[in-house]
Amino acid sequence: MSLPYGRLHEACGTARQRFGLWLAARTKGPVLWITPEWNTDRLHACGVADIVNPARLIFVTPRRPEDILWSMEEAMRSGAVDLAIADVPGLPGLTQVRRIHLAAETGGQNRTHAPLGLLLTPGEGGAQGVETRWALTAQHAAPLQSWRLDRLRARRAPQKSWTITQGPKQATPTSIQAA
Repeated sequence: MSLPYGRLHEACGTARQRFGLWLAARTKGPVLWITPEWNTDRLHACGVADIVNPARLIFVTPRRPEDILWSMEEAMRSGAVDLAIADVPGLPGLTQVRRIHLAAETGGQNRTHAPLGLLLTPGEGGAQGVETRWALTAQHAAPLQSWRLDRLRARRAPQKSWTITQGPKQATPTSIQAA
């Protein structure tokens, strides 16, 4: 799985936060994780330590819904982080998505690569204008943990599904198979 930098991507499904953590593990430097103040479904340092170093995570908890995407846009424009993740309560409009794409391009002008943006959307997702849309759902069966990863939308690739498995006591997936 390779996501183009300087673009905004979307993850939906019941395990969308894990998708964000796996993506964070594949990047370097700080990760900005934006979630609304009223959201009770938050990450815990002990729970993510096996996937990504919690010291890399910077949490932002805006009070107003409109400040979630504003925070992401500003982070992308600054180029201060390689990855910005926003857990949004609803689907953003096309104008908001386009503004974040432009901010990411600006943020990459003085760096080796532009920042990467990820929207965590509820339900089946469906944000307009995103570069790619992914759905991750858990399909655990003892003793392995497994997930189904679906590429629902990509500008340059067809829809595709994978089964990802992770053995006990392993932080990252051990195998990925096309479904």
